[in-house]
Amino acid sequence: MRDFRTIIEVLKAYVSNEKGVVKVYDKDIAALLEISQAQFATIKKRNSIPYTHILKFCKREGLSCCDIFFD
Repeated sequence: MRDFRTIIEVLKAYVSNEKGVVKVYDKDIAALLEISQAQFATIKKRNSIPYTHILKFCKREGLSCCDIFFD
């Protein structure tokens, strides 16, 4: 299972490929996960994974959560 920082990199790569954006910031990922930037920063600092928010994002986008959480 991937750690939080790796999961964020996977999400950034997905957004970059889907939206054609060159640089994806943490604030963009926070918006996609529907959490505030402050909450995202706290989660990142604690290296905890917001499973519920990521699963909701996967459902909205039609992604497999296995692609996000596992190698």
